[in-house]
Amino acid sequence: MGLYNRCIFPFLLDRAMASKVLRRPRTRTLARARGRILEVGFGTGRNLAHYPPGVTRIEALDPDVALDRYSRTRIDGAAIDVDFHHLDASRLPFAAASFDTVACTLTLCSIPDAARALDEIRRVLRPGGEFLFLEHGLAPEPVVARWQRRLTPIQRRLGGGCHLDRDTVRLVAGSGLRLAAVDHYYLRGVPRFAGYMTEGYAVRDNI
Repeated sequence: MGLYNRCIFPFLLDRAMASKVLRRPRTRTLARARGRILEVGFGTGRNLAHYPPGVTRIEALDPDVALDRYSRTRIDGAAIDVDFHHLDASRLPFAAASFDTVACTLTLCSIPDAARALDEIRRVLRPGGEFLFLEHGLAPEPVVARWQRRLTPIQRRLGGGCHLDRDTVRLVAGSGLRLAAVDHYYLRGVPRFAGYMTEGYAVRDNI
């Protein structure tokens, strides 16, 4: 792990995740969290301040140990108890149908095998359980999408594997989860190639 990935990228990521334009989307996305909760892609822990008051405990995972100096501080200062794991989302060590809620914000873009991770998320959700997501990704406008595809190789190197051009809806629907509510918009003050958002939730049906 080089100096950039160990020191510079964690700082830049934490500053980006602190953006004011993400506060309301985070709060809206996490408002449905209930029961036993798993957060995939804990990052630097910025979501902790946005869970609803009834949430007192979550399980969380992130494979990047370089983010610990930020996430551990937030875990220590949070009113929510966090069981934290350094894990890859494509292989979850949890029993099937063991969570009521799985939350994922600004994470699917950087998981190497996002489709497999979503299969795992579906597996660990109980029937009727909800997958809450807030992700940036592929824009519908052809001009923006072309720029996203051009810039993704650079973004992957500088942004911890982040893809600008992943289609969130297609990925979630492909996992077998049923999309229940989806909203699309551009974040204000963010370049369009990086600010096209998909926000909503999907349900694991009984089938």
